[in-house]
Amino acid sequence: MNLKVMTFNLRYSNQGDGANAWPLRKHRAAGIIRKHEPLIVGTQEGLLPMLEDLDAQLPEYGRVGTGREGHTEGEHCAIFYRKDVLSVKKTGQFWLSEQPDVPASKSWDSSLPRICTWARFEWKDTPGSELLFYNTHLDHVGQTAREKGAVLIWQSLQKHVARTSLPAILTGDFNSYPDNAVVRFFRGETSIDGQTARLTDAYSLLPEVGRTAHSFQGGIEGQPPIDYIFVTPDVDLVSVTVDRSQIDGGYPSDHYPVVAQIRITV
Repeated sequence: MNLKVMTFNLRYSNQGDGANAWPLRKHRAAGIIRKHEPLIVGTQEGLLPMLEDLDAQLPEYGRVGTGREGHTEGEHCAIFYRKDVLSVKKTGQFWLSEQPDVPASKSWDSSLPRICTWARFEWKDTPGSELLFYNTHLDHVGQTAREKGAVLIWQSLQKHVARTSLPAILTGDFNSYPDNAVVRFFRGETSIDGQTARLTDAYSLLPEVGRTAHSFQGGIEGQPPIDYIFVTPDVDLVSVTVDRSQIDGGYPSDHYPVVAQIRITV
């Protein structure tokens, strides 16, 4: 089965962004999603009013996930999905802290509460065919928090996969360059706290990636990517694209969306 997934940091609504403030670019964010028509989109930094704007402009998508401050408060790691194709069998969220079940909790050197949202999807026209999808946003300050959070995500995903034998996808803004221990951990190249992940980086298909966060300036040169798509070994990567295009004369966000075409057996 072939499908398309996306990771997309929306850039939180900040009036200080001037011409790039959310009310002036929300149609661009919806437009870039509509352009690719992904089956599932992992988003970061969405505040509830922003997500409701996307709900209104993308009625074919459903959404799961709550705010990092609890309930609808704070930024979300919302997952959008094509509700005509998929149904949600189960969804959940945990905080990247020493108290993962406590809303708004944070630990280590994390500057803010950080979360991971997940969903177990089933194809409506093929009962029993399912997929796991994880989406996160790691801390932008604390390296220890990023590493500890990565381990928590891997432990949860690994248990999920062991229990269900389902293919899984992890998307997110990792705030980490490719040589960072967090990215190398998910690739299985290094261990953290005695744990070693076993995932495949979608960027393995590209000879060069270029930056994915661009501060509304565009371009390829500069800092390496910080937005990623990882898959379990039973998922075949077909292609990956960093979409650097503008819509209606402007960028949809200060991050480029990353889109992967994948193939799974379900």
